[in-house]
Amino acid sequence: MILVAAVDDRMGLCFHGRRQSQDKVLREKILTLFAGKTLWMNEYSAKQFAKDAGAETIHVAEDFLTQAGTGEICFVENVSVASVAAQVEQVYLFHWNRAYPGDLFFDLPLEDGWELTLEEEFPGSSHETITLEVYERA
Repeated sequence: MILVAAVDDRMGLCFHGRRQSQDKVLREKILTLFAGKTLWMNEYSAKQFAKDAGAETIHVAEDFLTQAGTGEICFVENVSVASVAAQVEQVYLFHWNRAYPGDLFFDLPLEDGWELTLEEEFPGSSHETITLEVYERA
């Protein structure tokens, strides 16, 4: 599976059960990057994509991390990914480039066994700069 997440400077995902931030341009980028591919997420995340063009490729399930197969995309916002670490083939991290309060963090350590293969910046609708990093197993 391929994980996709938006994180702050401390790898934070959520605070008190709520996403730290959201951005229309980021959603469009995700849907464009993975156009035509299965994009898994839970109901909480699907709500923010509901009106976006390309949202028809989204599959919603609370246990999406266990349902997703090889090469399928999983957008994570409010769940731990540690339990599926062995199945992860690639990681797309979108950095807000800010530090927000957080109590749930992206918990797949990328320091060991992962290689940064792409880094790109683009302007968002609510963030001046969003940084995309793509990691693959080394």
